[in-house]
Amino acid sequence: MNYVESFRIAVRALAANKARSLLTMLGVIIGVAAVILLVGIGTGVQDEVTGSLEGLGSNLLFVIPGEYDMSMEGGGAPPRYFSLDDADMLERRVEGASAVVPIMRVGSTMKAGNRDVRVSVAAANEQGTEVFTSDLAGGRHYRKSEVDAASRVVALGSDVATQLFPNQDPVGKQVTLNGQRFTVIGHYEPMGGGLSGNQDGQVYIPITTAQKIFGTTDIVSIVVKSADPDEVDAVRREIRRALSPTFGEEFTVFSQEQTLGILADLLGMLTYMLAGIAGISLLVGGIGIMNIMLVSVSERTREIGIRKAVGARTYDIMSQFVIEAVGLSILGGVMGIIVGWGGATLIEQLTPVPANVTLWAVAMSFFFAVFVGVFFGVYPAYKASQLDPIEALRYE
Repeated sequence: MNYVESFRIAVRALAANKARSLLTMLGVIIGVAAVILLVGIGTGVQDEVTGSLEGLGSNLLFVIPGEYDMSMEGGGAPPRYFSLDDADMLERRVEGASAVVPIMRVGSTMKAGNRDVRVSVAAANEQGTEVFTSDLAGGRHYRKSEVDAASRVVALGSDVATQLFPNQDPVGKQVTLNGQRFTVIGHYEPMGGGLSGNQDGQVYIPITTAQKIFGTTDIVSIVVKSADPDEVDAVRREIRRALSPTFGEEFTVFSQEQTLGILADLLGMLTYMLAGIAGISLLVGGIGIMNIMLVSVSERTREIGIRKAVGARTYDIMSQFVIEAVGLSILGGVMGIIVGWGGATLIEQLTPVPANVTLWAVAMSFFFAVFVGVFFGVYPAYKASQLDPIEALRYE
């Protein structure tokens, strides 16, 4: 018996039990779709976060209080925070810096009329626009004079603007933040996620205003922009010299490249972990294939006996059942690719969750599905090929 004949018999056997074949493939379909979908989401998140960082440029240095562990294995609460005086001192003493931006963050509720929304308040000075990329949909950002005067002005992220002022231009409208009345001076185009979470759910006010209405002077970080991308290391040394007399070694300066490297490693690890979790369902699907093939061997014992009695070799019987198992895996893999790819497309279009399908995930899940079919199909096929033809013919 040749391969063509084995393939024809295998296809006929699968077609004779369509419902059972479909149910057997279901585990493989779910497994392949899960791998493609979860890897797509992991890759999408990684691309979006690293892309937003890369968009800031390669000449940024992040200064945070405390001895920050770049391996993410430690860090803890900083022993002391920075102040505006520390930021002003850096601006005066770090000659290679083109911008020094102190940053403060706090959660609060913003109200407009009978609407209210929970927001993340991001406060900085007027140089924030030189460090963080953002496109205004209308209005403007706050000015230096407004920072100096601690003016109650605010620019809204796109989600906040939509929720508080649906189908309206928010510029010039009045809102209430932490019980204080603010004037909306601008609102931004959608920016998506970033290091600080959903940027579209943030509002932006002068840092002096934030310190006044929230009653704190704590600054969680200072971002320093090097005027020359090639002088980042020199600017880092100047920052250390400026802060060391006050903070000793209890502060950390890390660059854009370090941040990108850490995020890429962490998000890459997360993506592989998601792929591994999804791969477990493929193994479950393989066990389902083996169970059904064992049942098939039991049901077709007399058929196997007849074929061996008329001259079918052990290899012929074994190849037929392996082809059946691999056929189930291939069909399940193809259908899983369609379901996973379609699901990732729908998620990206209908939700804010990014999902970028990668060819390596598609190829890996498909070939793993085929491997599962071969691996779990060999034992039932071997068992079928070892049946004694006389005993098989007597089987009822």
